[in-house]
Amino acid sequence: MRFFVNIDHVATVREARRTDEPDPVRAAVLVELAGAHGLTVHLREDRRHVSDRDVRLLMETARTGINLELAAATDVLDIACELAPMQATLVPEKREEVTTEGGLALTNDGVRSATGKAVERLSQAGIRTSLFIDPDDDALRISAELGVDAVELHTGEYANALAGAAQTAQLERLSAASERGADLGLAVHAGHGLTYENVTPVARIRLIEELNIGHSVIARAVFVGLERAVREMGDLIAAARSGDDAT
Repeated sequence: MRFFVNIDHVATVREARRTDEPDPVRAAVLVELAGAHGLTVHLREDRRHVSDRDVRLLMETARTGINLELAAATDVLDIACELAPMQATLVPEKREEVTTEGGLALTNDGVRSATGKAVERLSQAGIRTSLFIDPDDDALRISAELGVDAVELHTGEYANALAGAAQTAQLERLSAASERGADLGLAVHAGHGLTYENVTPVARIRLIEELNIGHSVIARAVFVGLERAVREMGDLIAAARSGDDAT
């Protein structure tokens, strides 16, 4: 299982004081040295945390892959096509949200159309495409119809569920969605709200090949340092994958 670290949250701390530190580009170096397989970065339309400068420097300096998150109908699409990251993940954006609140509403004709046009542009630029979706059959089916390479399953409902039956139900939902995605020929990724306490059951789902985790890693780094925080999360994921009870 690949482990990508979302470094947006380093930029969020920087922008709290509107200064030049901490620098997410410097953080990316430590993340890679700690063994992460790649970096995820979300360049939002409102540029509330990550800047164009950050993305451009990351593209020049990163030694692993860059997964650039962006909304379909923004100027960021032009930047993505220019810079050609390893992967572009299309996500929904709302100006008032604190963080992404759910997957793309692909059953909405307008969203589906805009997403399809963006996927076409990105694909023509030679960029691997992924859609951030809820773990639902309709979203998976439409994703396949749009011709993307991968989907990232939104794990927020699992992360927010109370331990017990509710959490088990969400875990089963993720597992079923990963099977459906694989059947449709899609690579399956997952992320959102995953922490050191809840990542193991998701990491055990064999058909999920990549996890994107950010806030929990950066939060832990405040206490133990960034390299250690990345290594500890990576160790949890590796241990889950090697367990005999993986599903």
